[in-house]
Amino acid sequence: MGLLDAVVGAIGGGGGDGGQPDLMRLVMALVQQAGGLEGLMAKLQQGGLAEAAASWVSTGPNQSVSAGQLEGALGGDLLGQLARQFGMGQGDLAGQLAQMLPQAVDKLSPGGQLPSMGGGQDLGALLGSLLR
Repeated sequence: MGLLDAVVGAIGGGGGDGGQPDLMRLVMALVQQAGGLEGLMAKLQQGGLAEAAASWVSTGPNQSVSAGQLEGALGGDLLGQLARQFGMGQGDLAGQLAQMLPQAVDKLSPGGQLPSMGGGQDLGALLGSLLR
């Protein structure tokens, strides 16, 4: 089982019932639009969530964040674009991300390290291939 398979399994993705797979697509879209996992982490750090984001990558417990904290860190433009794409309100989208993002980043950073995406590989594309 590969790393991304483990991520989807660990957060409950895999079925086509409109639940978790849609949330994984949401996380995937966020990662893509933020410039990859490293870009997302940079946005979170710049937005005042450096400690929480670092906890998601580390091997210790994940700090939680609120929807409002994510909205502040990621900005209304990015979240608004995602909300329109997924047909959700921006607050609802931020709430969903606040629940899923710590787990997703944690599972994508085994051993406390962000994955190396050399060779032009895009993390969002890798996540997307698991959901087809």
